[in-house]
Amino acid sequence: MTPENRRLATVREEEDMSSCIGLVPHLRNVLRTTLLAWLCVGLPAIAQQSAPKPLEIGIVPQQTASRLAEDWGPLLAEISRRSGIALVFRTAPNIPAFEERLGKGDYDLAYMNPYHYVVFHGAAGYRAFDKEQDRKIKGILVVKKTSPYRKPADRAGKTVVFPAPAAFAASILPQAEFGRLKIPIDAKFVASHDSVYRAVASGLQEAGGGIQRTFEATPAEVRDALRVLAETPAYTPHAFAAHPRVPPEILARVLAAMRSLGDDEAGRHLLA
Repeated sequence: MTPENRRLATVREEEDMSSCIGLVPHLRNVLRTTLLAWLCVGLPAIAQQSAPKPLEIGIVPQQTASRLAEDWGPLLAEISRRSGIALVFRTAPNIPAFEERLGKGDYDLAYMNPYHYVVFHGAAGYRAFDKEQDRKIKGILVVKKTSPYRKPADRAGKTVVFPAPAAFAASILPQAEFGRLKIPIDAKFVASHDSVYRAVASGLQEAGGGIQRTFEATPAEVRDALRVLAETPAYTPHAFAAHPRVPPEILARVLAAMRSLGDDEAGRHLLA
């Protein structure tokens, strides 16, 4: 290469280097903009992937929605805190509406009676994962405290009110017991356990079906006006069940949190 050609090549290299150096600020701006865009778009997506989706838990409406929220809200909040999975309280206006929602698989998790579990395990795939420990469920028959009735046979041929046709312990078990004893009754249905207790306490109805837990939880002025006329045999209590769409690892975290409640005073207070 001649001296002249070498000089020309050197000049071109210097010009190329100058062009590259001149591009550096522009490249920095491009890289900065790209990085910021990735941070704005990518990190929230990663956070969204790492944060488990909240689960809606449907509670069978044995009582009014406000009373259920009052009783279940603190318990679900503590389970959410311990598991890291947000549990959102849901219910329905009445038991038939709750059954319809179960049939459509509306709830991720649900607290349901044994009859509902048999039906909606088959219809919607719900699978039981827990139940109340060391407790059986019984149906009860309540009358007004001043009522002359002393045994179920005293209701032969008369009206008895129940929460709903498929309310297991409060409706199905008492009716089955009347059937076993060959005592004919006229069954009527209202909206909830609370509706039964209030109707009987006020004298609108003479007898009604319920369960001990909701009877004990009803307001004192209602409960004190009633007495338990009879009880049914005991059966397995309500199930906590999960829809098939709930991932097993998520369900395992919820279950571990639920079972930890019995290990400390704060948890036992909420369970009570």
